[in-house]
Amino acid sequence: MILTSLFQRSGKARTAAALKDLQQLCIRLLSEAGTANSAAIASEVIAAYTKLAPESRFAFFEFLDTALAPDSDRVLRAAKAYAEKPDAERVLELQRVVEPPRQELLRRINRAPGGTSAIISMRRDLLKALREEPRMRAVDSDFCHLLGSWFNPGFLDLQQVDWGSPAALLEKIIDHEAVHAITDWTDLRRRLQPDRRCFAFFHPQLPGEPLIFVEVALVHAIPRSIEQLIRVAAAKEDAVPPRVAAFYSISNCEPGLRGVSLGNFLIKRVAQELKAEMPMLKRFCTLSPIPGLRAWLGGLDAASLPETWPAKLRNRLAGALKELRSRYGDDLSGIADAAGARSLPGDDQARLAQCAAVFLARVSVTPQGDPVARFHLDNGARLERVNIGADVSEKGLRESFGVMVNYLYDLTSIESNHERYVHGEVVSSRQIGGMT
Repeated sequence: MILTSLFQRSGKARTAAALKDLQQLCIRLLSEAGTANSAAIASEVIAAYTKLAPESRFAFFEFLDTALAPDSDRVLRAAKAYAEKPDAERVLELQRVVEPPRQELLRRINRAPGGTSAIISMRRDLLKALREEPRMRAVDSDFCHLLGSWFNPGFLDLQQVDWGSPAALLEKIIDHEAVHAITDWTDLRRRLQPDRRCFAFFHPQLPGEPLIFVEVALVHAIPRSIEQLIRVAAAKEDAVPPRVAAFYSISNCEPGLRGVSLGNFLIKRVAQELKAEMPMLKRFCTLSPIPGLRAWLGGLDAASLPETWPAKLRNRLAGALKELRSRYGDDLSGIADAAGARSLPGDDQARLAQCAAVFLARVSVTPQGDPVARFHLDNGARLERVNIGADVSEKGLRESFGVMVNYLYDLTSIESNHERYVHGEVVSSRQIGGMT
């Protein structure tokens, strides 16, 4: 017992010493003396952080939050001076003292070889810490601010991934596919055939590491089901050129870049690349999941629908919900069973489509909206069509009763659609408009 206690105390002492050494390295890196030799000291900081135990990493973020926060007294003095005389000199001073020293620390860490990768790794740990300690949001905001600048799409390289790409890269595509799992190499090969495309963003400091990638199918019409696009079958030569580019999966590869906008730029860049390569393409669309649909519909109280919605719509939605619950249970779980067996009657398909259309067109402008819908609509897409039974995989049934949706990207109206969405309006097709 005594020996165990000694070992525990010894371990805690080593942990505390390692954290203290890292903190001193950070202060040294921020000092004037550290400027001249910043790359070498930054490398020491990275090495020291890597050796920290998980609980010490949390303590390190607390150090960033407190010891390297802005000086509140200096901020207050600079703010008062600016309020008294709002000239250029005082606003520059206010900007200087408001910026936390931890931002400059991260900039200097970034000068070391592998610094960018190390900072992304730190943010992965920080995001875990945020679950337990929300006050770390200020530290996370600084990480996100700098990463947003360093990973500006103007600095990124768009590359096509094909069957001839390095095996290590292809393995990463398989591992990081987050929407429709790639089952094996045969599946991947089908997704990289001539009638398919895969594009990814890369950063110069992270060679061979895809940040985000999108998969595209070149087809003749807007697709109605995911099976059309990902089934493993040999690609057939077609004399008729494709007219539609359908984006059916977009996956982020780096959790440490969460909150850094990449996907919206990726879709637009790829659409421009494809249009230049194949001028015959007339439409750019998605076949997208609706991961929030089942949870929203299962918990919906028809009596609490917003009074700002038209009364006719509220009554129609309440009626559809009542009928569905009478057939499939209060939790609507029976819908998933029927959809999976492809035995959902036509009238119930129409009711489910009605509910999905309202969710997408009416709720997407609120924080409770579907995250995928909010992404595409804020990106300037048009809500085009709801597809029943489009994804009868376990995941598709669990999240949305198998329902998927098409968003249309009209390159000439993306900006105006985005502006309308920002002001609370979802741009939708005539078909969707008739249901909402």
